[in-house]
Amino acid sequence: MKDIHTYKNFYFLGIGGIGMSALARYFNFSGAKVWGYDQTQTQLTIKLEEENISIIYDDNPELLPENINKEETLIIYTPAIPNHLKIKNYFIEEGYTILKRSKVLGEITRFTQCLAIAGTHGKTTTSTLLGHLCKYANLKATAFLGGISANYKTNFIFNGNQISVVEADEYDRSFLALSPNMAAITSTDADHLDIYNDSSHLVDTFNEFAKLIPEEGFLLVKKGLPINVKHFTYSATEKADYYAENIQIENHTFTFDLVTPDLNIEGLILPIPGKHNIENAIAALGIGLKMGISPSVLRKALAEFKGVARRFTHHTFKNGKIYIDDYAHHPSELNATIETIRSLYPGKNLLTVFQPHLFTRTRDFANDFAKSLEHTDQLLLLDIYPARELPIEGVSSEWLNEKIQLNKKQVSTLDKALDIIKEKDFDILLTVGAGNIDILYQPLLQWLNEAEI
Repeated sequence: MKDIHTYKNFYFLGIGGIGMSALARYFNFSGAKVWGYDQTQTQLTIKLEEENISIIYDDNPELLPENINKEETLIIYTPAIPNHLKIKNYFIEEGYTILKRSKVLGEITRFTQCLAIAGTHGKTTTSTLLGHLCKYANLKATAFLGGISANYKTNFIFNGNQISVVEADEYDRSFLALSPNMAAITSTDADHLDIYNDSSHLVDTFNEFAKLIPEEGFLLVKKGLPINVKHFTYSATEKADYYAENIQIENHTFTFDLVTPDLNIEGLILPIPGKHNIENAIAALGIGLKMGISPSVLRKALAEFKGVARRFTHHTFKNGKIYIDDYAHHPSELNATIETIRSLYPGKNLLTVFQPHLFTRTRDFANDFAKSLEHTDQLLLLDIYPARELPIEGVSSEWLNEKIQLNKKQVSTLDKALDIIKEKDFDILLTVGAGNIDILYQPLLQWLNEAEI
C-alpha cells in the first residue's frame, strides 16, 4: 500500500467524529490540505473550520473542491457513515483510494513507537493522561484522543512524530489495525454486542490485541481481566505489579502512593476524583515510567492534569448546588460515576438525568442499567439516543423505566428536560450519557448561575 504520508490531500467523510477530527488535525498540522464532510455543524467542526479545514454539510458531490484529484487525495471514512452517502459513492465510482479511519491510524502507528490504551471504558481518560505525561516530559509524541483534553482544549496533542499515543478502539475490532509497542487494557466488560454477539468473542478480540505487543514491549492489564498473554497487572483496590496504597480524599482531591516492581512514588496528587481514575492514573504512570519519564516529572504532571471534557466535569455554585456532567453510557461507568459522587458528597440528594445510548446497548444491559440507576435519589430518564441504529420494537426508555426500583423517576424527551429539571429539588445534578445530552450543559450552567433556588 502507498505510504499515506505521500498524499498531499485528505478528505474526511464524517470529519466531526472525535477520532476523525484528531486525524484531520494531524494531517492539517503536517502541512497537507484537508477537507471534510459531516451531516451537521457542531462545536467541533466549527473549531476545525477555524483551523483552516474546509467542511461541507450537504451530501452533494458538486460541492467538492475543484482541485481535488484521485492521484494526490486519500479518502478517509468512519463506519458511522452510511453506504448510501452520495459523496462516498462518488469517490468509489471515480476510483479514489478510500480507507477506514482505523486503517489510517494503524499506518501511522507502524512508523512510530506506539503507546496504546484499550478497554471498554477508561481508555479516554487514561490515554489523555498519558498524552499529557508525554507532553509534560517533552517526549516527541503525538496523541490521538477520544475526548477533549481539559488541559489542551483539543483531542490532538502534538510534540513530535517519534511516538504515538492512541486510544485503541475495540468497536468494529478497529484496534487490531494498530502496531502497539506498549499498551494498557483497562477493562473488558461486555459491550458492543451488536458487533461481538457475546462477551466471550469480545474477550477473544482483546486477547488478539494483546498479542500485537512485541516480546520486548510492555503490556499492563487491570488485575483480574481474562487476558492470557504475558503481562503486568495493576489495581487501585488490591496488590498487583503496579498498585495504589494509602488512598485518601482531601478537599475533593485524591492522594495515593504508587507501588511498582522497581520503585515507589509517595504522595501523588490526582485532581480528578474517583477510584476508577486512580486506576486510570496507575496505567498511564506505569507506561510513563517504562518510557523513562522520571518520578518527579510524573508527580508534577499528574498534579496538573485537568481531565477530559464530559468526564466528571464538575461545577459548584454560590447557592450550594453542584452540577456534574459525565459521558458514562455503560452500567459499569454509571456505577463508577455515582459511587464517586456518593464518596465525595455523602447524604446529598442526587438527581440523575440519563440518556441511554443505542437501542442494542439498552436492550442488552437493561437489568444492569436498572440496578445502576437505583443508586440515585431521583431519576429523569431521557429517550434513547439511536446514533447509528434504527429503533428496536419493545425497547424504549419507558420499558427500561419499568425495571428501575425507584420512587422518584420519570421519562422525558430531551427538549422538555430543562423545564422538568428546573422544577426539581436537589443538591447534586448529574447529566450523563454519550448522545446529544450535552446540549443541556450550557443552558443548565446559565440557569444554575442565575437562578436563586
